[in-house]
Amino acid sequence: MPDKPLLSFVSYKQGSFIVLEGKQNADRFFIVKQGRVMLSKEVELVAEDKLLKEGDFFGVVSSMSGHRYIETAQALTDVVLIAVSKDQYPWLIQNNAPIAMKIIRQFSRRMRLLDKALTTQIFKLDAQDSASQIYDVAEYYMRQGQYNIAFYAYHQYIKGAILDEHVASARERMLKLAPRVKGVQFERNFTESVRNYARNTMIFSEGETGHDLYIIQKGSVKIVKIAQAQEVLLAVLQAGDIFGEMALLESKPRTASAIAFEDVTLMTVNRQNFEDLTATQPQLVARLTMLLSDRIWFGYKQLANAHIIDPLGRLYDQLLIQLEKDGITRGERQSYIFNFGPKELANMIGIPKQEGINLMKRLMASIRITAEENRLCVSDIREIFKKAEFYHKANRIGRALP
Repeated sequence: MPDKPLLSFVSYKQGSFIVLEGKQNADRFFIVKQGRVMLSKEVELVAEDKLLKEGDFFGVVSSMSGHRYIETAQALTDVVLIAVSKDQYPWLIQNNAPIAMKIIRQFSRRMRLLDKALTTQIFKLDAQDSASQIYDVAEYYMRQGQYNIAFYAYHQYIKGAILDEHVASARERMLKLAPRVKGVQFERNFTESVRNYARNTMIFSEGETGHDLYIIQKGSVKIVKIAQAQEVLLAVLQAGDIFGEMALLESKPRTASAIAFEDVTLMTVNRQNFEDLTATQPQLVARLTMLLSDRIWFGYKQLANAHIIDPLGRLYDQLLIQLEKDGITRGERQSYIFNFGPKELANMIGIPKQEGINLMKRLMASIRITAEENRLCVSDIREIFKKAEFYHKANRIGRALP
């Protein structure tokens, strides 16, 4: 670990703007040392603390994810702030573990708020108990003929159900499926730090009680949610990505399912050794903070997408979100291949199947975009930026009209 970096102390007068929503250069975050700061957003999407005091922080999501600021911060009083750059964060973790854990735990709570808002506003689902949630997952994959996944979900449902009405039918289905399934893993080995999953097997189900965080060593994992009898693709994660962290931090049920998109090797981290990593492996904790930052940024973008009135505009905006997530800027003309196809794109905005088919036809007719091997390919990314900006402007005008 390098010598102590020189942290910056910056002062702002009452009424000054510290950061502005949408500003590109989000190169540092701030810890309030003295005074009060007010946060605001152009569109308030979830209920969050807006008044910050000593010890609170802001700008972490944008600086650690490398995206634009997602909020505006204004000094309510004369303030003194500690400015921390992305490169200084590992040192901060090792030398002030409580601050690092406070950031991560706050991020976990923000993810819960975002997930709840996404579930109700985009997927139009009401909250349900965990057992019923897992049963719905099992039933969906049973209907799709994905028996390995269904078998796992039925098992987890039976394990967690207490006098639930579907236990008998779940047991019956498992007996019928047993000869058809292969490679399904149910129980955890607490001493096992590396696990392998075959393609199209479930790692965990939404609604299941979580214990571990996972780091992908090899292969890829898709994160999905069942909504309105559809599988909604939330993300496709690659080697080096981390998932499952919210259940580990908060001891609450999983909010989405993880399925091996191809054969995958995972490293696991459990509750017993997670906090030890704060002191021994600050780079890993920094990586987790970056991941959570990226997911929170993505969650806000998804919620904002849901507020776009025209569904075709939502498709363009979703493509723009994916480009920004991958660090692609407008720049010069260039082609790009997304890691998903037309069906997955329609699922991302939570629309019915037939409406999705019709929208994809309109999308593919309006710009130079094709589907090859279930991957969307665009010949000029500038068209996506241009179309998305048009719909954003139209949406702002629509919100402003009486």
